[in-house]
Order: sequence, then structure tokens, then C-alpha cells
Amino acid sequence: MSEKQELLIKKAYEEVEKHKNEVENDPYRLAYHLMPPVGLLNDPNGLVQFNGVYHVFYQWNPFETAHGAKFWGHYSSKDMINWREEPVALVPSEWYEKNGCYSGSAIEWEGKLYLFYTGNVKLEDGTRETYQCLAISTDGIHFEKFGPVLNLPEGYTAHFRDPKVWRADGRFYMILGAQTLEEKGAAALFVSDDLYNWLPAGRVAGAGMNGLGEFGYMWECPDLIHLDGKDVLLVSPQGLEPSGYLYNNIFQSGYFTGRLDGTSAQFEHGPFTELDRGFDFYAPQTFLADGGRTILYAWMGITDEAEAYQPTVEKGWVHALTIPRVLSLKGDKLFQAPVEEMKMLRKDEMIIQNAKTAEITGLNGKAAELLLDTILVGAGDFTIRFRNEAELCYDADKREMSLQRRNFRTGNPETRTCKLAELNSLHIFMDHSSLEIFINGGEEVFTARYFPNPGDELISFHGDAEFNFAKWTLDKMQIGRILNRGGL
Repeated sequence: MSEKQELLIKKAYEEVEKHKNEVENDPYRLAYHLMPPVGLLNDPNGLVQFNGVYHVFYQWNPFETAHGAKFWGHYSSKDMINWREEPVALVPSEWYEKNGCYSGSAIEWEGKLYLFYTGNVKLEDGTRETYQCLAISTDGIHFEKFGPVLNLPEGYTAHFRDPKVWRADGRFYMILGAQTLEEKGAAALFVSDDLYNWLPAGRVAGAGMNGLGEFGYMWECPDLIHLDGKDVLLVSPQGLEPSGYLYNNIFQSGYFTGRLDGTSAQFEHGPFTELDRGFDFYAPQTFLADGGRTILYAWMGITDEAEAYQPTVEKGWVHALTIPRVLSLKGDKLFQAPVEEMKMLRKDEMIIQNAKTAEITGLNGKAAELLLDTILVGAGDFTIRFRNEAELCYDADKREMSLQRRNFRTGNPETRTCKLAELNSLHIFMDHSSLEIFINGGEEVFTARYFPNPGDELISFHGDAEFNFAKWTLDKMQIGRILNRGGL
């Protein structure tokens, strides 16, 4: 380990210790979501199951609640419920990453864990350089850096990052988010036989391709998955203009369904579909778990003008990851559902059959799971109010579901809405300062942070609907902390 690496790690953990009490005693600290021990968290990175253990790495700035030179924080778990804080995996200590170890992915091969990430370099004249880098581990905890394995190819600006690597048909593939020289968003594909030497296969998707018109100035965090005989490209395009109920956040995350020919680098696909209808969902990444499940985590946040106004900033931390979600494909539509392991947190079960909206009273909670099933066809409008700070509203005539909260910066109400062909179930996960709402088995999802009065625990129902109702209080997940944070 280099002297600079040791110094950066030491400084990071000094920040953790300095703010430990303030962070851990914040009433908005979440009960069952992964968060930074201090500072800022953003994209999930390197999601993988390695030797039976789940690993979640994440973009981490330990020194401030703003975006700067990113580290890779690291958690591990055997069940996605009980976690261990592992030593920081990557720090920006080398020339090719001096301004940040940006996002990337992980792959297991021949008993070793390979991390691919973007090394970010900002030059004194304001320009930048980008390098796709490699680090390798035999135990999943300690990593040896091998430096850049792919430099910036022709045809792209230095906004070229976030490698996702997988193996198929006897070869390795890497897809990257990119900006063309014409400042249009794109996804670029590369191939390798050994994980060290990469050759360009071609641009597989982007603005002006496959019948797609103008579609943003940059595509981030691409992820290519295979479900039900089809290929699905997840991507986070920047620069989409709002269109009715679509694209209402500053940046979006969604997917194209189609079929990728890795040899010719042709990806025929359908339209872009947003993955989440809420306020705080970006940079999703998936991994394939033992047993065949494709599991997704996303950053439960976004970079916008209200980011710095979240009240946790005053306590020295900001942002979290979503709960893990299993993906399935029905036709060309991705469904998201909470992983079964989340049931391990349930306690204090309450079940009401044929409940009427107006009859459900006296409910309280800060960390709870709600399930409304078999909502009757023809039911009227109804509203669920969460701790007097957010509302989920259903308009039966329009068949529209809306989530409303207060803007962190202005305090004014803001709303996100989606249309539904029908409504038959709601599955809601509320935490101390977050909501994740799965509609119709995950056909649509709303993800949001919100910050109620810490003393307000009331969950209230209003309107005219009838359904089977269940509620559970959710336990706090356990996180084992590093006792000696002196180094890797």
C-alpha cells in the first residue's frame, strides 16, 4: 500500500470517528437501508455474490456532503439483511484516478474478484481525462490495483465512464456510458478474452440509433442483463426534457428491451421506459445471485438543486441505497419486487380482511411495511398520508397514482404521477426518511426521501376503497462495524 493510500484511508476514518455520534443519533438515520458512515453516498458499485457472500460497494465522499473525489465504500452480507462494514476498497491515490475512483462493476473469475472502475482526472486547464481501471482481490476484501486497462477511444469526449462487465459465449464484455463528440448520449461495447486487454466492438445504443431520436447529452451507468430470453439495457440518460408525467426529475433512469448481438454489436430494442416514478432513484445496478435471481440496487437520491438542503447534511451525511429488488420481465416490461429476505425484518403483524379505507385508524410507525391487496375494481379515490409529510393518492376516474412531498429547498409541495391500467395491490416500505412503493407487484414503483417531524408517526387513510390489509413493524438491520479503521 502506498503512503498516499494509507494517508487517505486514515483521513477518511478520522472523519468517520469525528462525526460518529452526530451521524448515528440523527433521527432521519434509516433502519434498514445502507448508508454512508459519514459524508456523501451515491451510486452502488461492484454488486456481486462472491464465495457465497453479497458485496455492495458504493461511491463515497467521506470528507463532505457534496460530490468530490470519490472512494469506494464497501459492505458485505450473507443474507442482504445483516451487514458488515468492510475496509474501504478503493481510494483515489494514483495518477490515473486522482480526482476520484468513479463508478464501475465486479465480476468473479477463476476464484478472484475483479473490480472495474473509472479513474477520473481533472487537469489544471479545466479539461479532464478518463481511464477504465482494474483492481483484483483473492478474498473480496483487499484489492491490488492494476491501473488502466482501457483508455479513451476515438469518437467520445472524456465523459466516458461506469464500466459494467459480464461474461457470455466464452468472452468478456464491457459496456460503458458515453458522450459522443457531438455531445449525444451513447452506450459503447468492448470485448476481451482475458479481462486485461479490451477491443472496441462498437456503439450499441444512443441518440439517433435504433429509431431513437434526440435522447440526452450523456448516458451514465449502463447495465446489460438477460431475462426471459431477452436482453435489457439499463441506463441513466442526462438531458431529457420533461414530457407530461415522464422525465420529471433532472436526470432519469430506465431501460430498453431487445436483443444484443455481441459479435456485430447490434442491439435492436424497443422504447425507453422509466424504472421509477418517484423523486429519488438513479444509477441502478444489478447482479446475478446464486439461484438465478437478478437483483437491483439503486442510489436513493439524485444530484439536483435541492440535494444540499436535505436535513441530514447538518448531521454530516447524505443519501442511501434502495432496498434490494428482484427483477422479472413480463413481455417487455420490467417488474421490481422486494427480495424475500426483507421478510426477516417483520414483527408485530396486523392483518385486516375486507378493510375499508375510512375504518383503518390509529396506525403509527417510522419503519414499517404495508400491504394492500385485492383492491376492488370500481373503488373510489383514496389517499394514504405518511406522518403528515407525504401523500400517496389514487384517482379512480383517471386511474392515476400520485406521490406528493415537500421540496427540500423551497418547502413547496411537489408531485410525481403515473397512469395505471388497473390497481390491484400496493406494497409500501417506509423508513425513518424514505418511501418505496411497489404498485401491482412492482409494475410501477415510487421511490422517495422525505423528512417528517421525527415525533410524528401517524399513518392515515382517507377516501373510499376496500382491500385486504397487512402491516408489520420492521426491525433495524444489523451492521457490524470495523473496530480498527487503521487501514485496508
